[in-house]
Amino acid sequence: MDNRAIRDRAAGLIAGLAAAGGLVLAALVPAPALAWGGFGHRTTAKIALANIKPETLRGIERLLAHEKRLGTPECTLRSLEDASTWPDCVRRMRWRWGYTAAWHYRTTPICEAYEPWTNCSGGNCVTAQIERNHRLLADESLPPHIRLEALAFLVHFVGDIHMPLHSGDKGDRGGNDRKASYGIVPNMNLHWIWDGALAERAITSTERPIVRRYSTAERAELAGGTAADWGRESWEIARDIVYRKSFDRDPCAGDLPGETALTQEDIVEAIPVSQRRIRQAGLRMARLLDEAFAPGPLPEPERN
Repeated sequence: MDNRAIRDRAAGLIAGLAAAGGLVLAALVPAPALAWGGFGHRTTAKIALANIKPETLRGIERLLAHEKRLGTPECTLRSLEDASTWPDCVRRMRWRWGYTAAWHYRTTPICEAYEPWTNCSGGNCVTAQIERNHRLLADESLPPHIRLEALAFLVHFVGDIHMPLHSGDKGDRGGNDRKASYGIVPNMNLHWIWDGALAERAITSTERPIVRRYSTAERAELAGGTAADWGRESWEIARDIVYRKSFDRDPCAGDLPGETALTQEDIVEAIPVSQRRIRQAGLRMARLLDEAFAPGPLPEPERN
């Protein structure tokens, strides 16, 4: 690669980093694999807040008043944005919350048929936990702090299931074991890239604000489906875009190298995909929250 090409690639990356207000820089340092990181999760919560009904917002605020009963002063839960990151915070308290780690994902190998309920023994996967916490949140007979906990898990897991590498992988723990560089930034992996740098650049590079009130037509297009549907969408993106584009080959035609490099062109091509997943997560979150706080029967799971 000549010096001009290197400068052009660096300029494109730096522009993306600067647009994120410095938050993207955190993605350059190895960190625990938390889908979309704090910035991405909080953005989906902001989208949801901009699109929920006023009565839903009032219901959320009533539950937030019971934060102290959770007994997690190290992990604040005072807003829907806090709720979107609270499950990642508390699971670091391994003696109390370590059992929730498996709730954040449910992967199917990208070269096998997608089955939404495999690898989910005892409901220990993101698909089942979205359904479970949706129902708990809707159950007004439960104590408020239990519903508040369900609120946090629900909004976080709706974000998690929309990150492709929480649904599909190639024997590499959702891309965590697949080294990758992001433009000129080395020593990352596919999971970190889709979690942090790519999501943050996608959020900050939209022509229209990604956090806004969406039209009825937009919500009809983006907010539908079930948790199982959303997992399938992510699995397909992992297969057809994340792995295929990252390695420029059919990922199911044989083994993949243990390391790859995403060019600036790869990154630009992936941005609209990430933007759509973030919008979908926020609007689907808003829909589930409206349903949970609406009067009527409790939500029924897709599979008993």
